[in-house]
Amino acid sequence: MTDRAVIIVPARFASSRFPGKPLATLRGADGVVRPLIERSWRAAMAVPGIDRVVVATDDARIADVAHGFGAEVVMTPESCRNGTERCAAALAVLGERPDVVINLQGDAPLTPAGLVSALLDRMRAEPDLPVCTPALPCTATMLAALVADQAEGRVGGTTVVFDRRHDALYFSKRVIPHVAPERIAQAPGAVHLHAGLYAYRPDALADYAATPPSAIEELEGLEQLRFLDAGIRVGLAVCPMPAWDLIELNNPGDAPMIEAIMAAHGLA
Repeated sequence: MTDRAVIIVPARFASSRFPGKPLATLRGADGVVRPLIERSWRAAMAVPGIDRVVVATDDARIADVAHGFGAEVVMTPESCRNGTERCAAALAVLGERPDVVINLQGDAPLTPAGLVSALLDRMRAEPDLPVCTPALPCTATMLAALVADQAEGRVGGTTVVFDRRHDALYFSKRVIPHVAPERIAQAPGAVHLHAGLYAYRPDALADYAATPPSAIEELEGLEQLRFLDAGIRVGLAVCPMPAWDLIELNNPGDAPMIEAIMAAHGLA
């Protein structure tokens, strides 16, 4: 029997960098303009083997727009500090207990369906795995760009290191592991990017919501570190880099880059 899987798309209106972000519009390759939350919901709906897709928000404006394009919506508290907490709050009111909950973030419309399927494959192969998330091996060019961003004081992406079982050891906004500059060209695949996409067991979500934020979570600004601090295994699905950059819409200036990727790859 196939495990029952639900995707929750968390979306909040308040954002210090981009207030109202879920309602920002993006033009697809077909010329149609749709709000960000609809594009993220459509990315979730495109994943095979999913039983239910739900938008979880704290704002009536987002809920109204989501209802307008046909999404199921769950209202969650404004007090949710991150997408994982919002997924936990949504699951508590959904009225069911799926085998796997997927968190596909509401600002990630470029998420390929294959990444979600890879998480589900590992969760289904390991029924005792509490959490799973993707790791993508960097090319030498990408690694050089990450190192350059770091040298200039910018965050170019989140990286992850893992053990021989492909379980996470640590996530960081720094480039880990350290690769000496003279070795960058010889070290493709030594550094792995982390994509902000998660699969959880319901018990792991409940444990997360009941656990206070950890010191390293707050220092790094990475919600997934709360699992590691609490001793909860986080498995990695090591996946090939997609054909396009997985840019999230974090700032208004990201929209043209996302639209350019959609146009170049025929993403409607």
